[in-house]
Amino acid sequence: MSLGPVMLDVVGTALTADDIRRLQHPLVGGVILFARNFEDCEQLKALTASIHAVRQPPLLIAVDHEGGRVQRFREGFTKIPPMREFGKIWDKDRKKAMALAVEAGWILAAELRAHDVDFSFTPILDMDYGDSLVIGDRAFHLDLRAINELAFSLMQGLKKGGMAAVGKHFPGHGFVVADSHVSIPIDEREFDQIAQNDMQPFRQMIDEGLPAIMPAHVIYPKVDDKPAGFSAKWLQKVLRERLGFNGVIFSDDLSMEGASVGGDVTTRSLAALNAGCDMVLLCNRPDLADELLDNLVWKMSAQSIVRLTRMHGSHHPQSITQLRESGVFADAVKRVAMVGQSEGDFFA
Repeated sequence: MSLGPVMLDVVGTALTADDIRRLQHPLVGGVILFARNFEDCEQLKALTASIHAVRQPPLLIAVDHEGGRVQRFREGFTKIPPMREFGKIWDKDRKKAMALAVEAGWILAAELRAHDVDFSFTPILDMDYGDSLVIGDRAFHLDLRAINELAFSLMQGLKKGGMAAVGKHFPGHGFVVADSHVSIPIDEREFDQIAQNDMQPFRQMIDEGLPAIMPAHVIYPKVDDKPAGFSAKWLQKVLRERLGFNGVIFSDDLSMEGASVGGDVTTRSLAALNAGCDMVLLCNRPDLADELLDNLVWKMSAQSIVRLTRMHGSHHPQSITQLRESGVFADAVKRVAMVGQSEGDFFA
């Protein structure tokens, strides 16, 4: 059974009979984990092993684990600082900031891979305009060169740790104030203004081999009346054709308010898939998950299957203990732990 086009979540810290029933459905291709799925490192490893054992080839396992306020697993994991902190260091010392971003990506990926998580939805490529309620300090910087250099560095670190990167939120979520989790943001700018600014980090990272992208639940009415994740103009014409992207396109969570314009859950999913998404996410609503699996009819293209297969994690340490026994890794953890501390200490 090949990977399907739907990524779901699971209820708790171990799989239930209902979880297993859903994950065995041929439409399912992945699982996204949340803080509620985590008690400790041993439990997490048992959970991921049970998810991977449900079927072959194994389902993809993902998590939103960016650092700062978006880090689902805490106890036993290195605290990753928000990405804006690397931007602050970049303002004073570009090379130091880039080296630290590589180390942060490596730590993030290696620790997740030690628990058999395949990838994290990171990095944020949105510009830090300073107004967005949902992006905030998750973004690296407002300066395009800073975003490009730091995001590329983080991607290199993720790759070193055995993990593919996912750039988000195309074509840019940083300009609008509204939070797409609870409202429908509208960005009134012209296409050229977005293309010359917010899209540039995506263009740069695509040129550098970015494996996957997540579009924004934002409407850009000067381009299309649909949110980017439901728009063939954005995903096919701009992302695939104009920018030449051939990696995975993941929808953002279809249970978010920003996706509500898409209709019921099956209609939303079809709209996102028809627009160009390879996989759609549906989180925190097992009732809607059942509705979707009962009603969605979709045949995966061979191209989508190949793209998704590349998202499986590669090499990883046997355990978090083995990872921590590495002196090189321990030194990197110490350096990253200093990010966001007092400048006098850090630049001493």
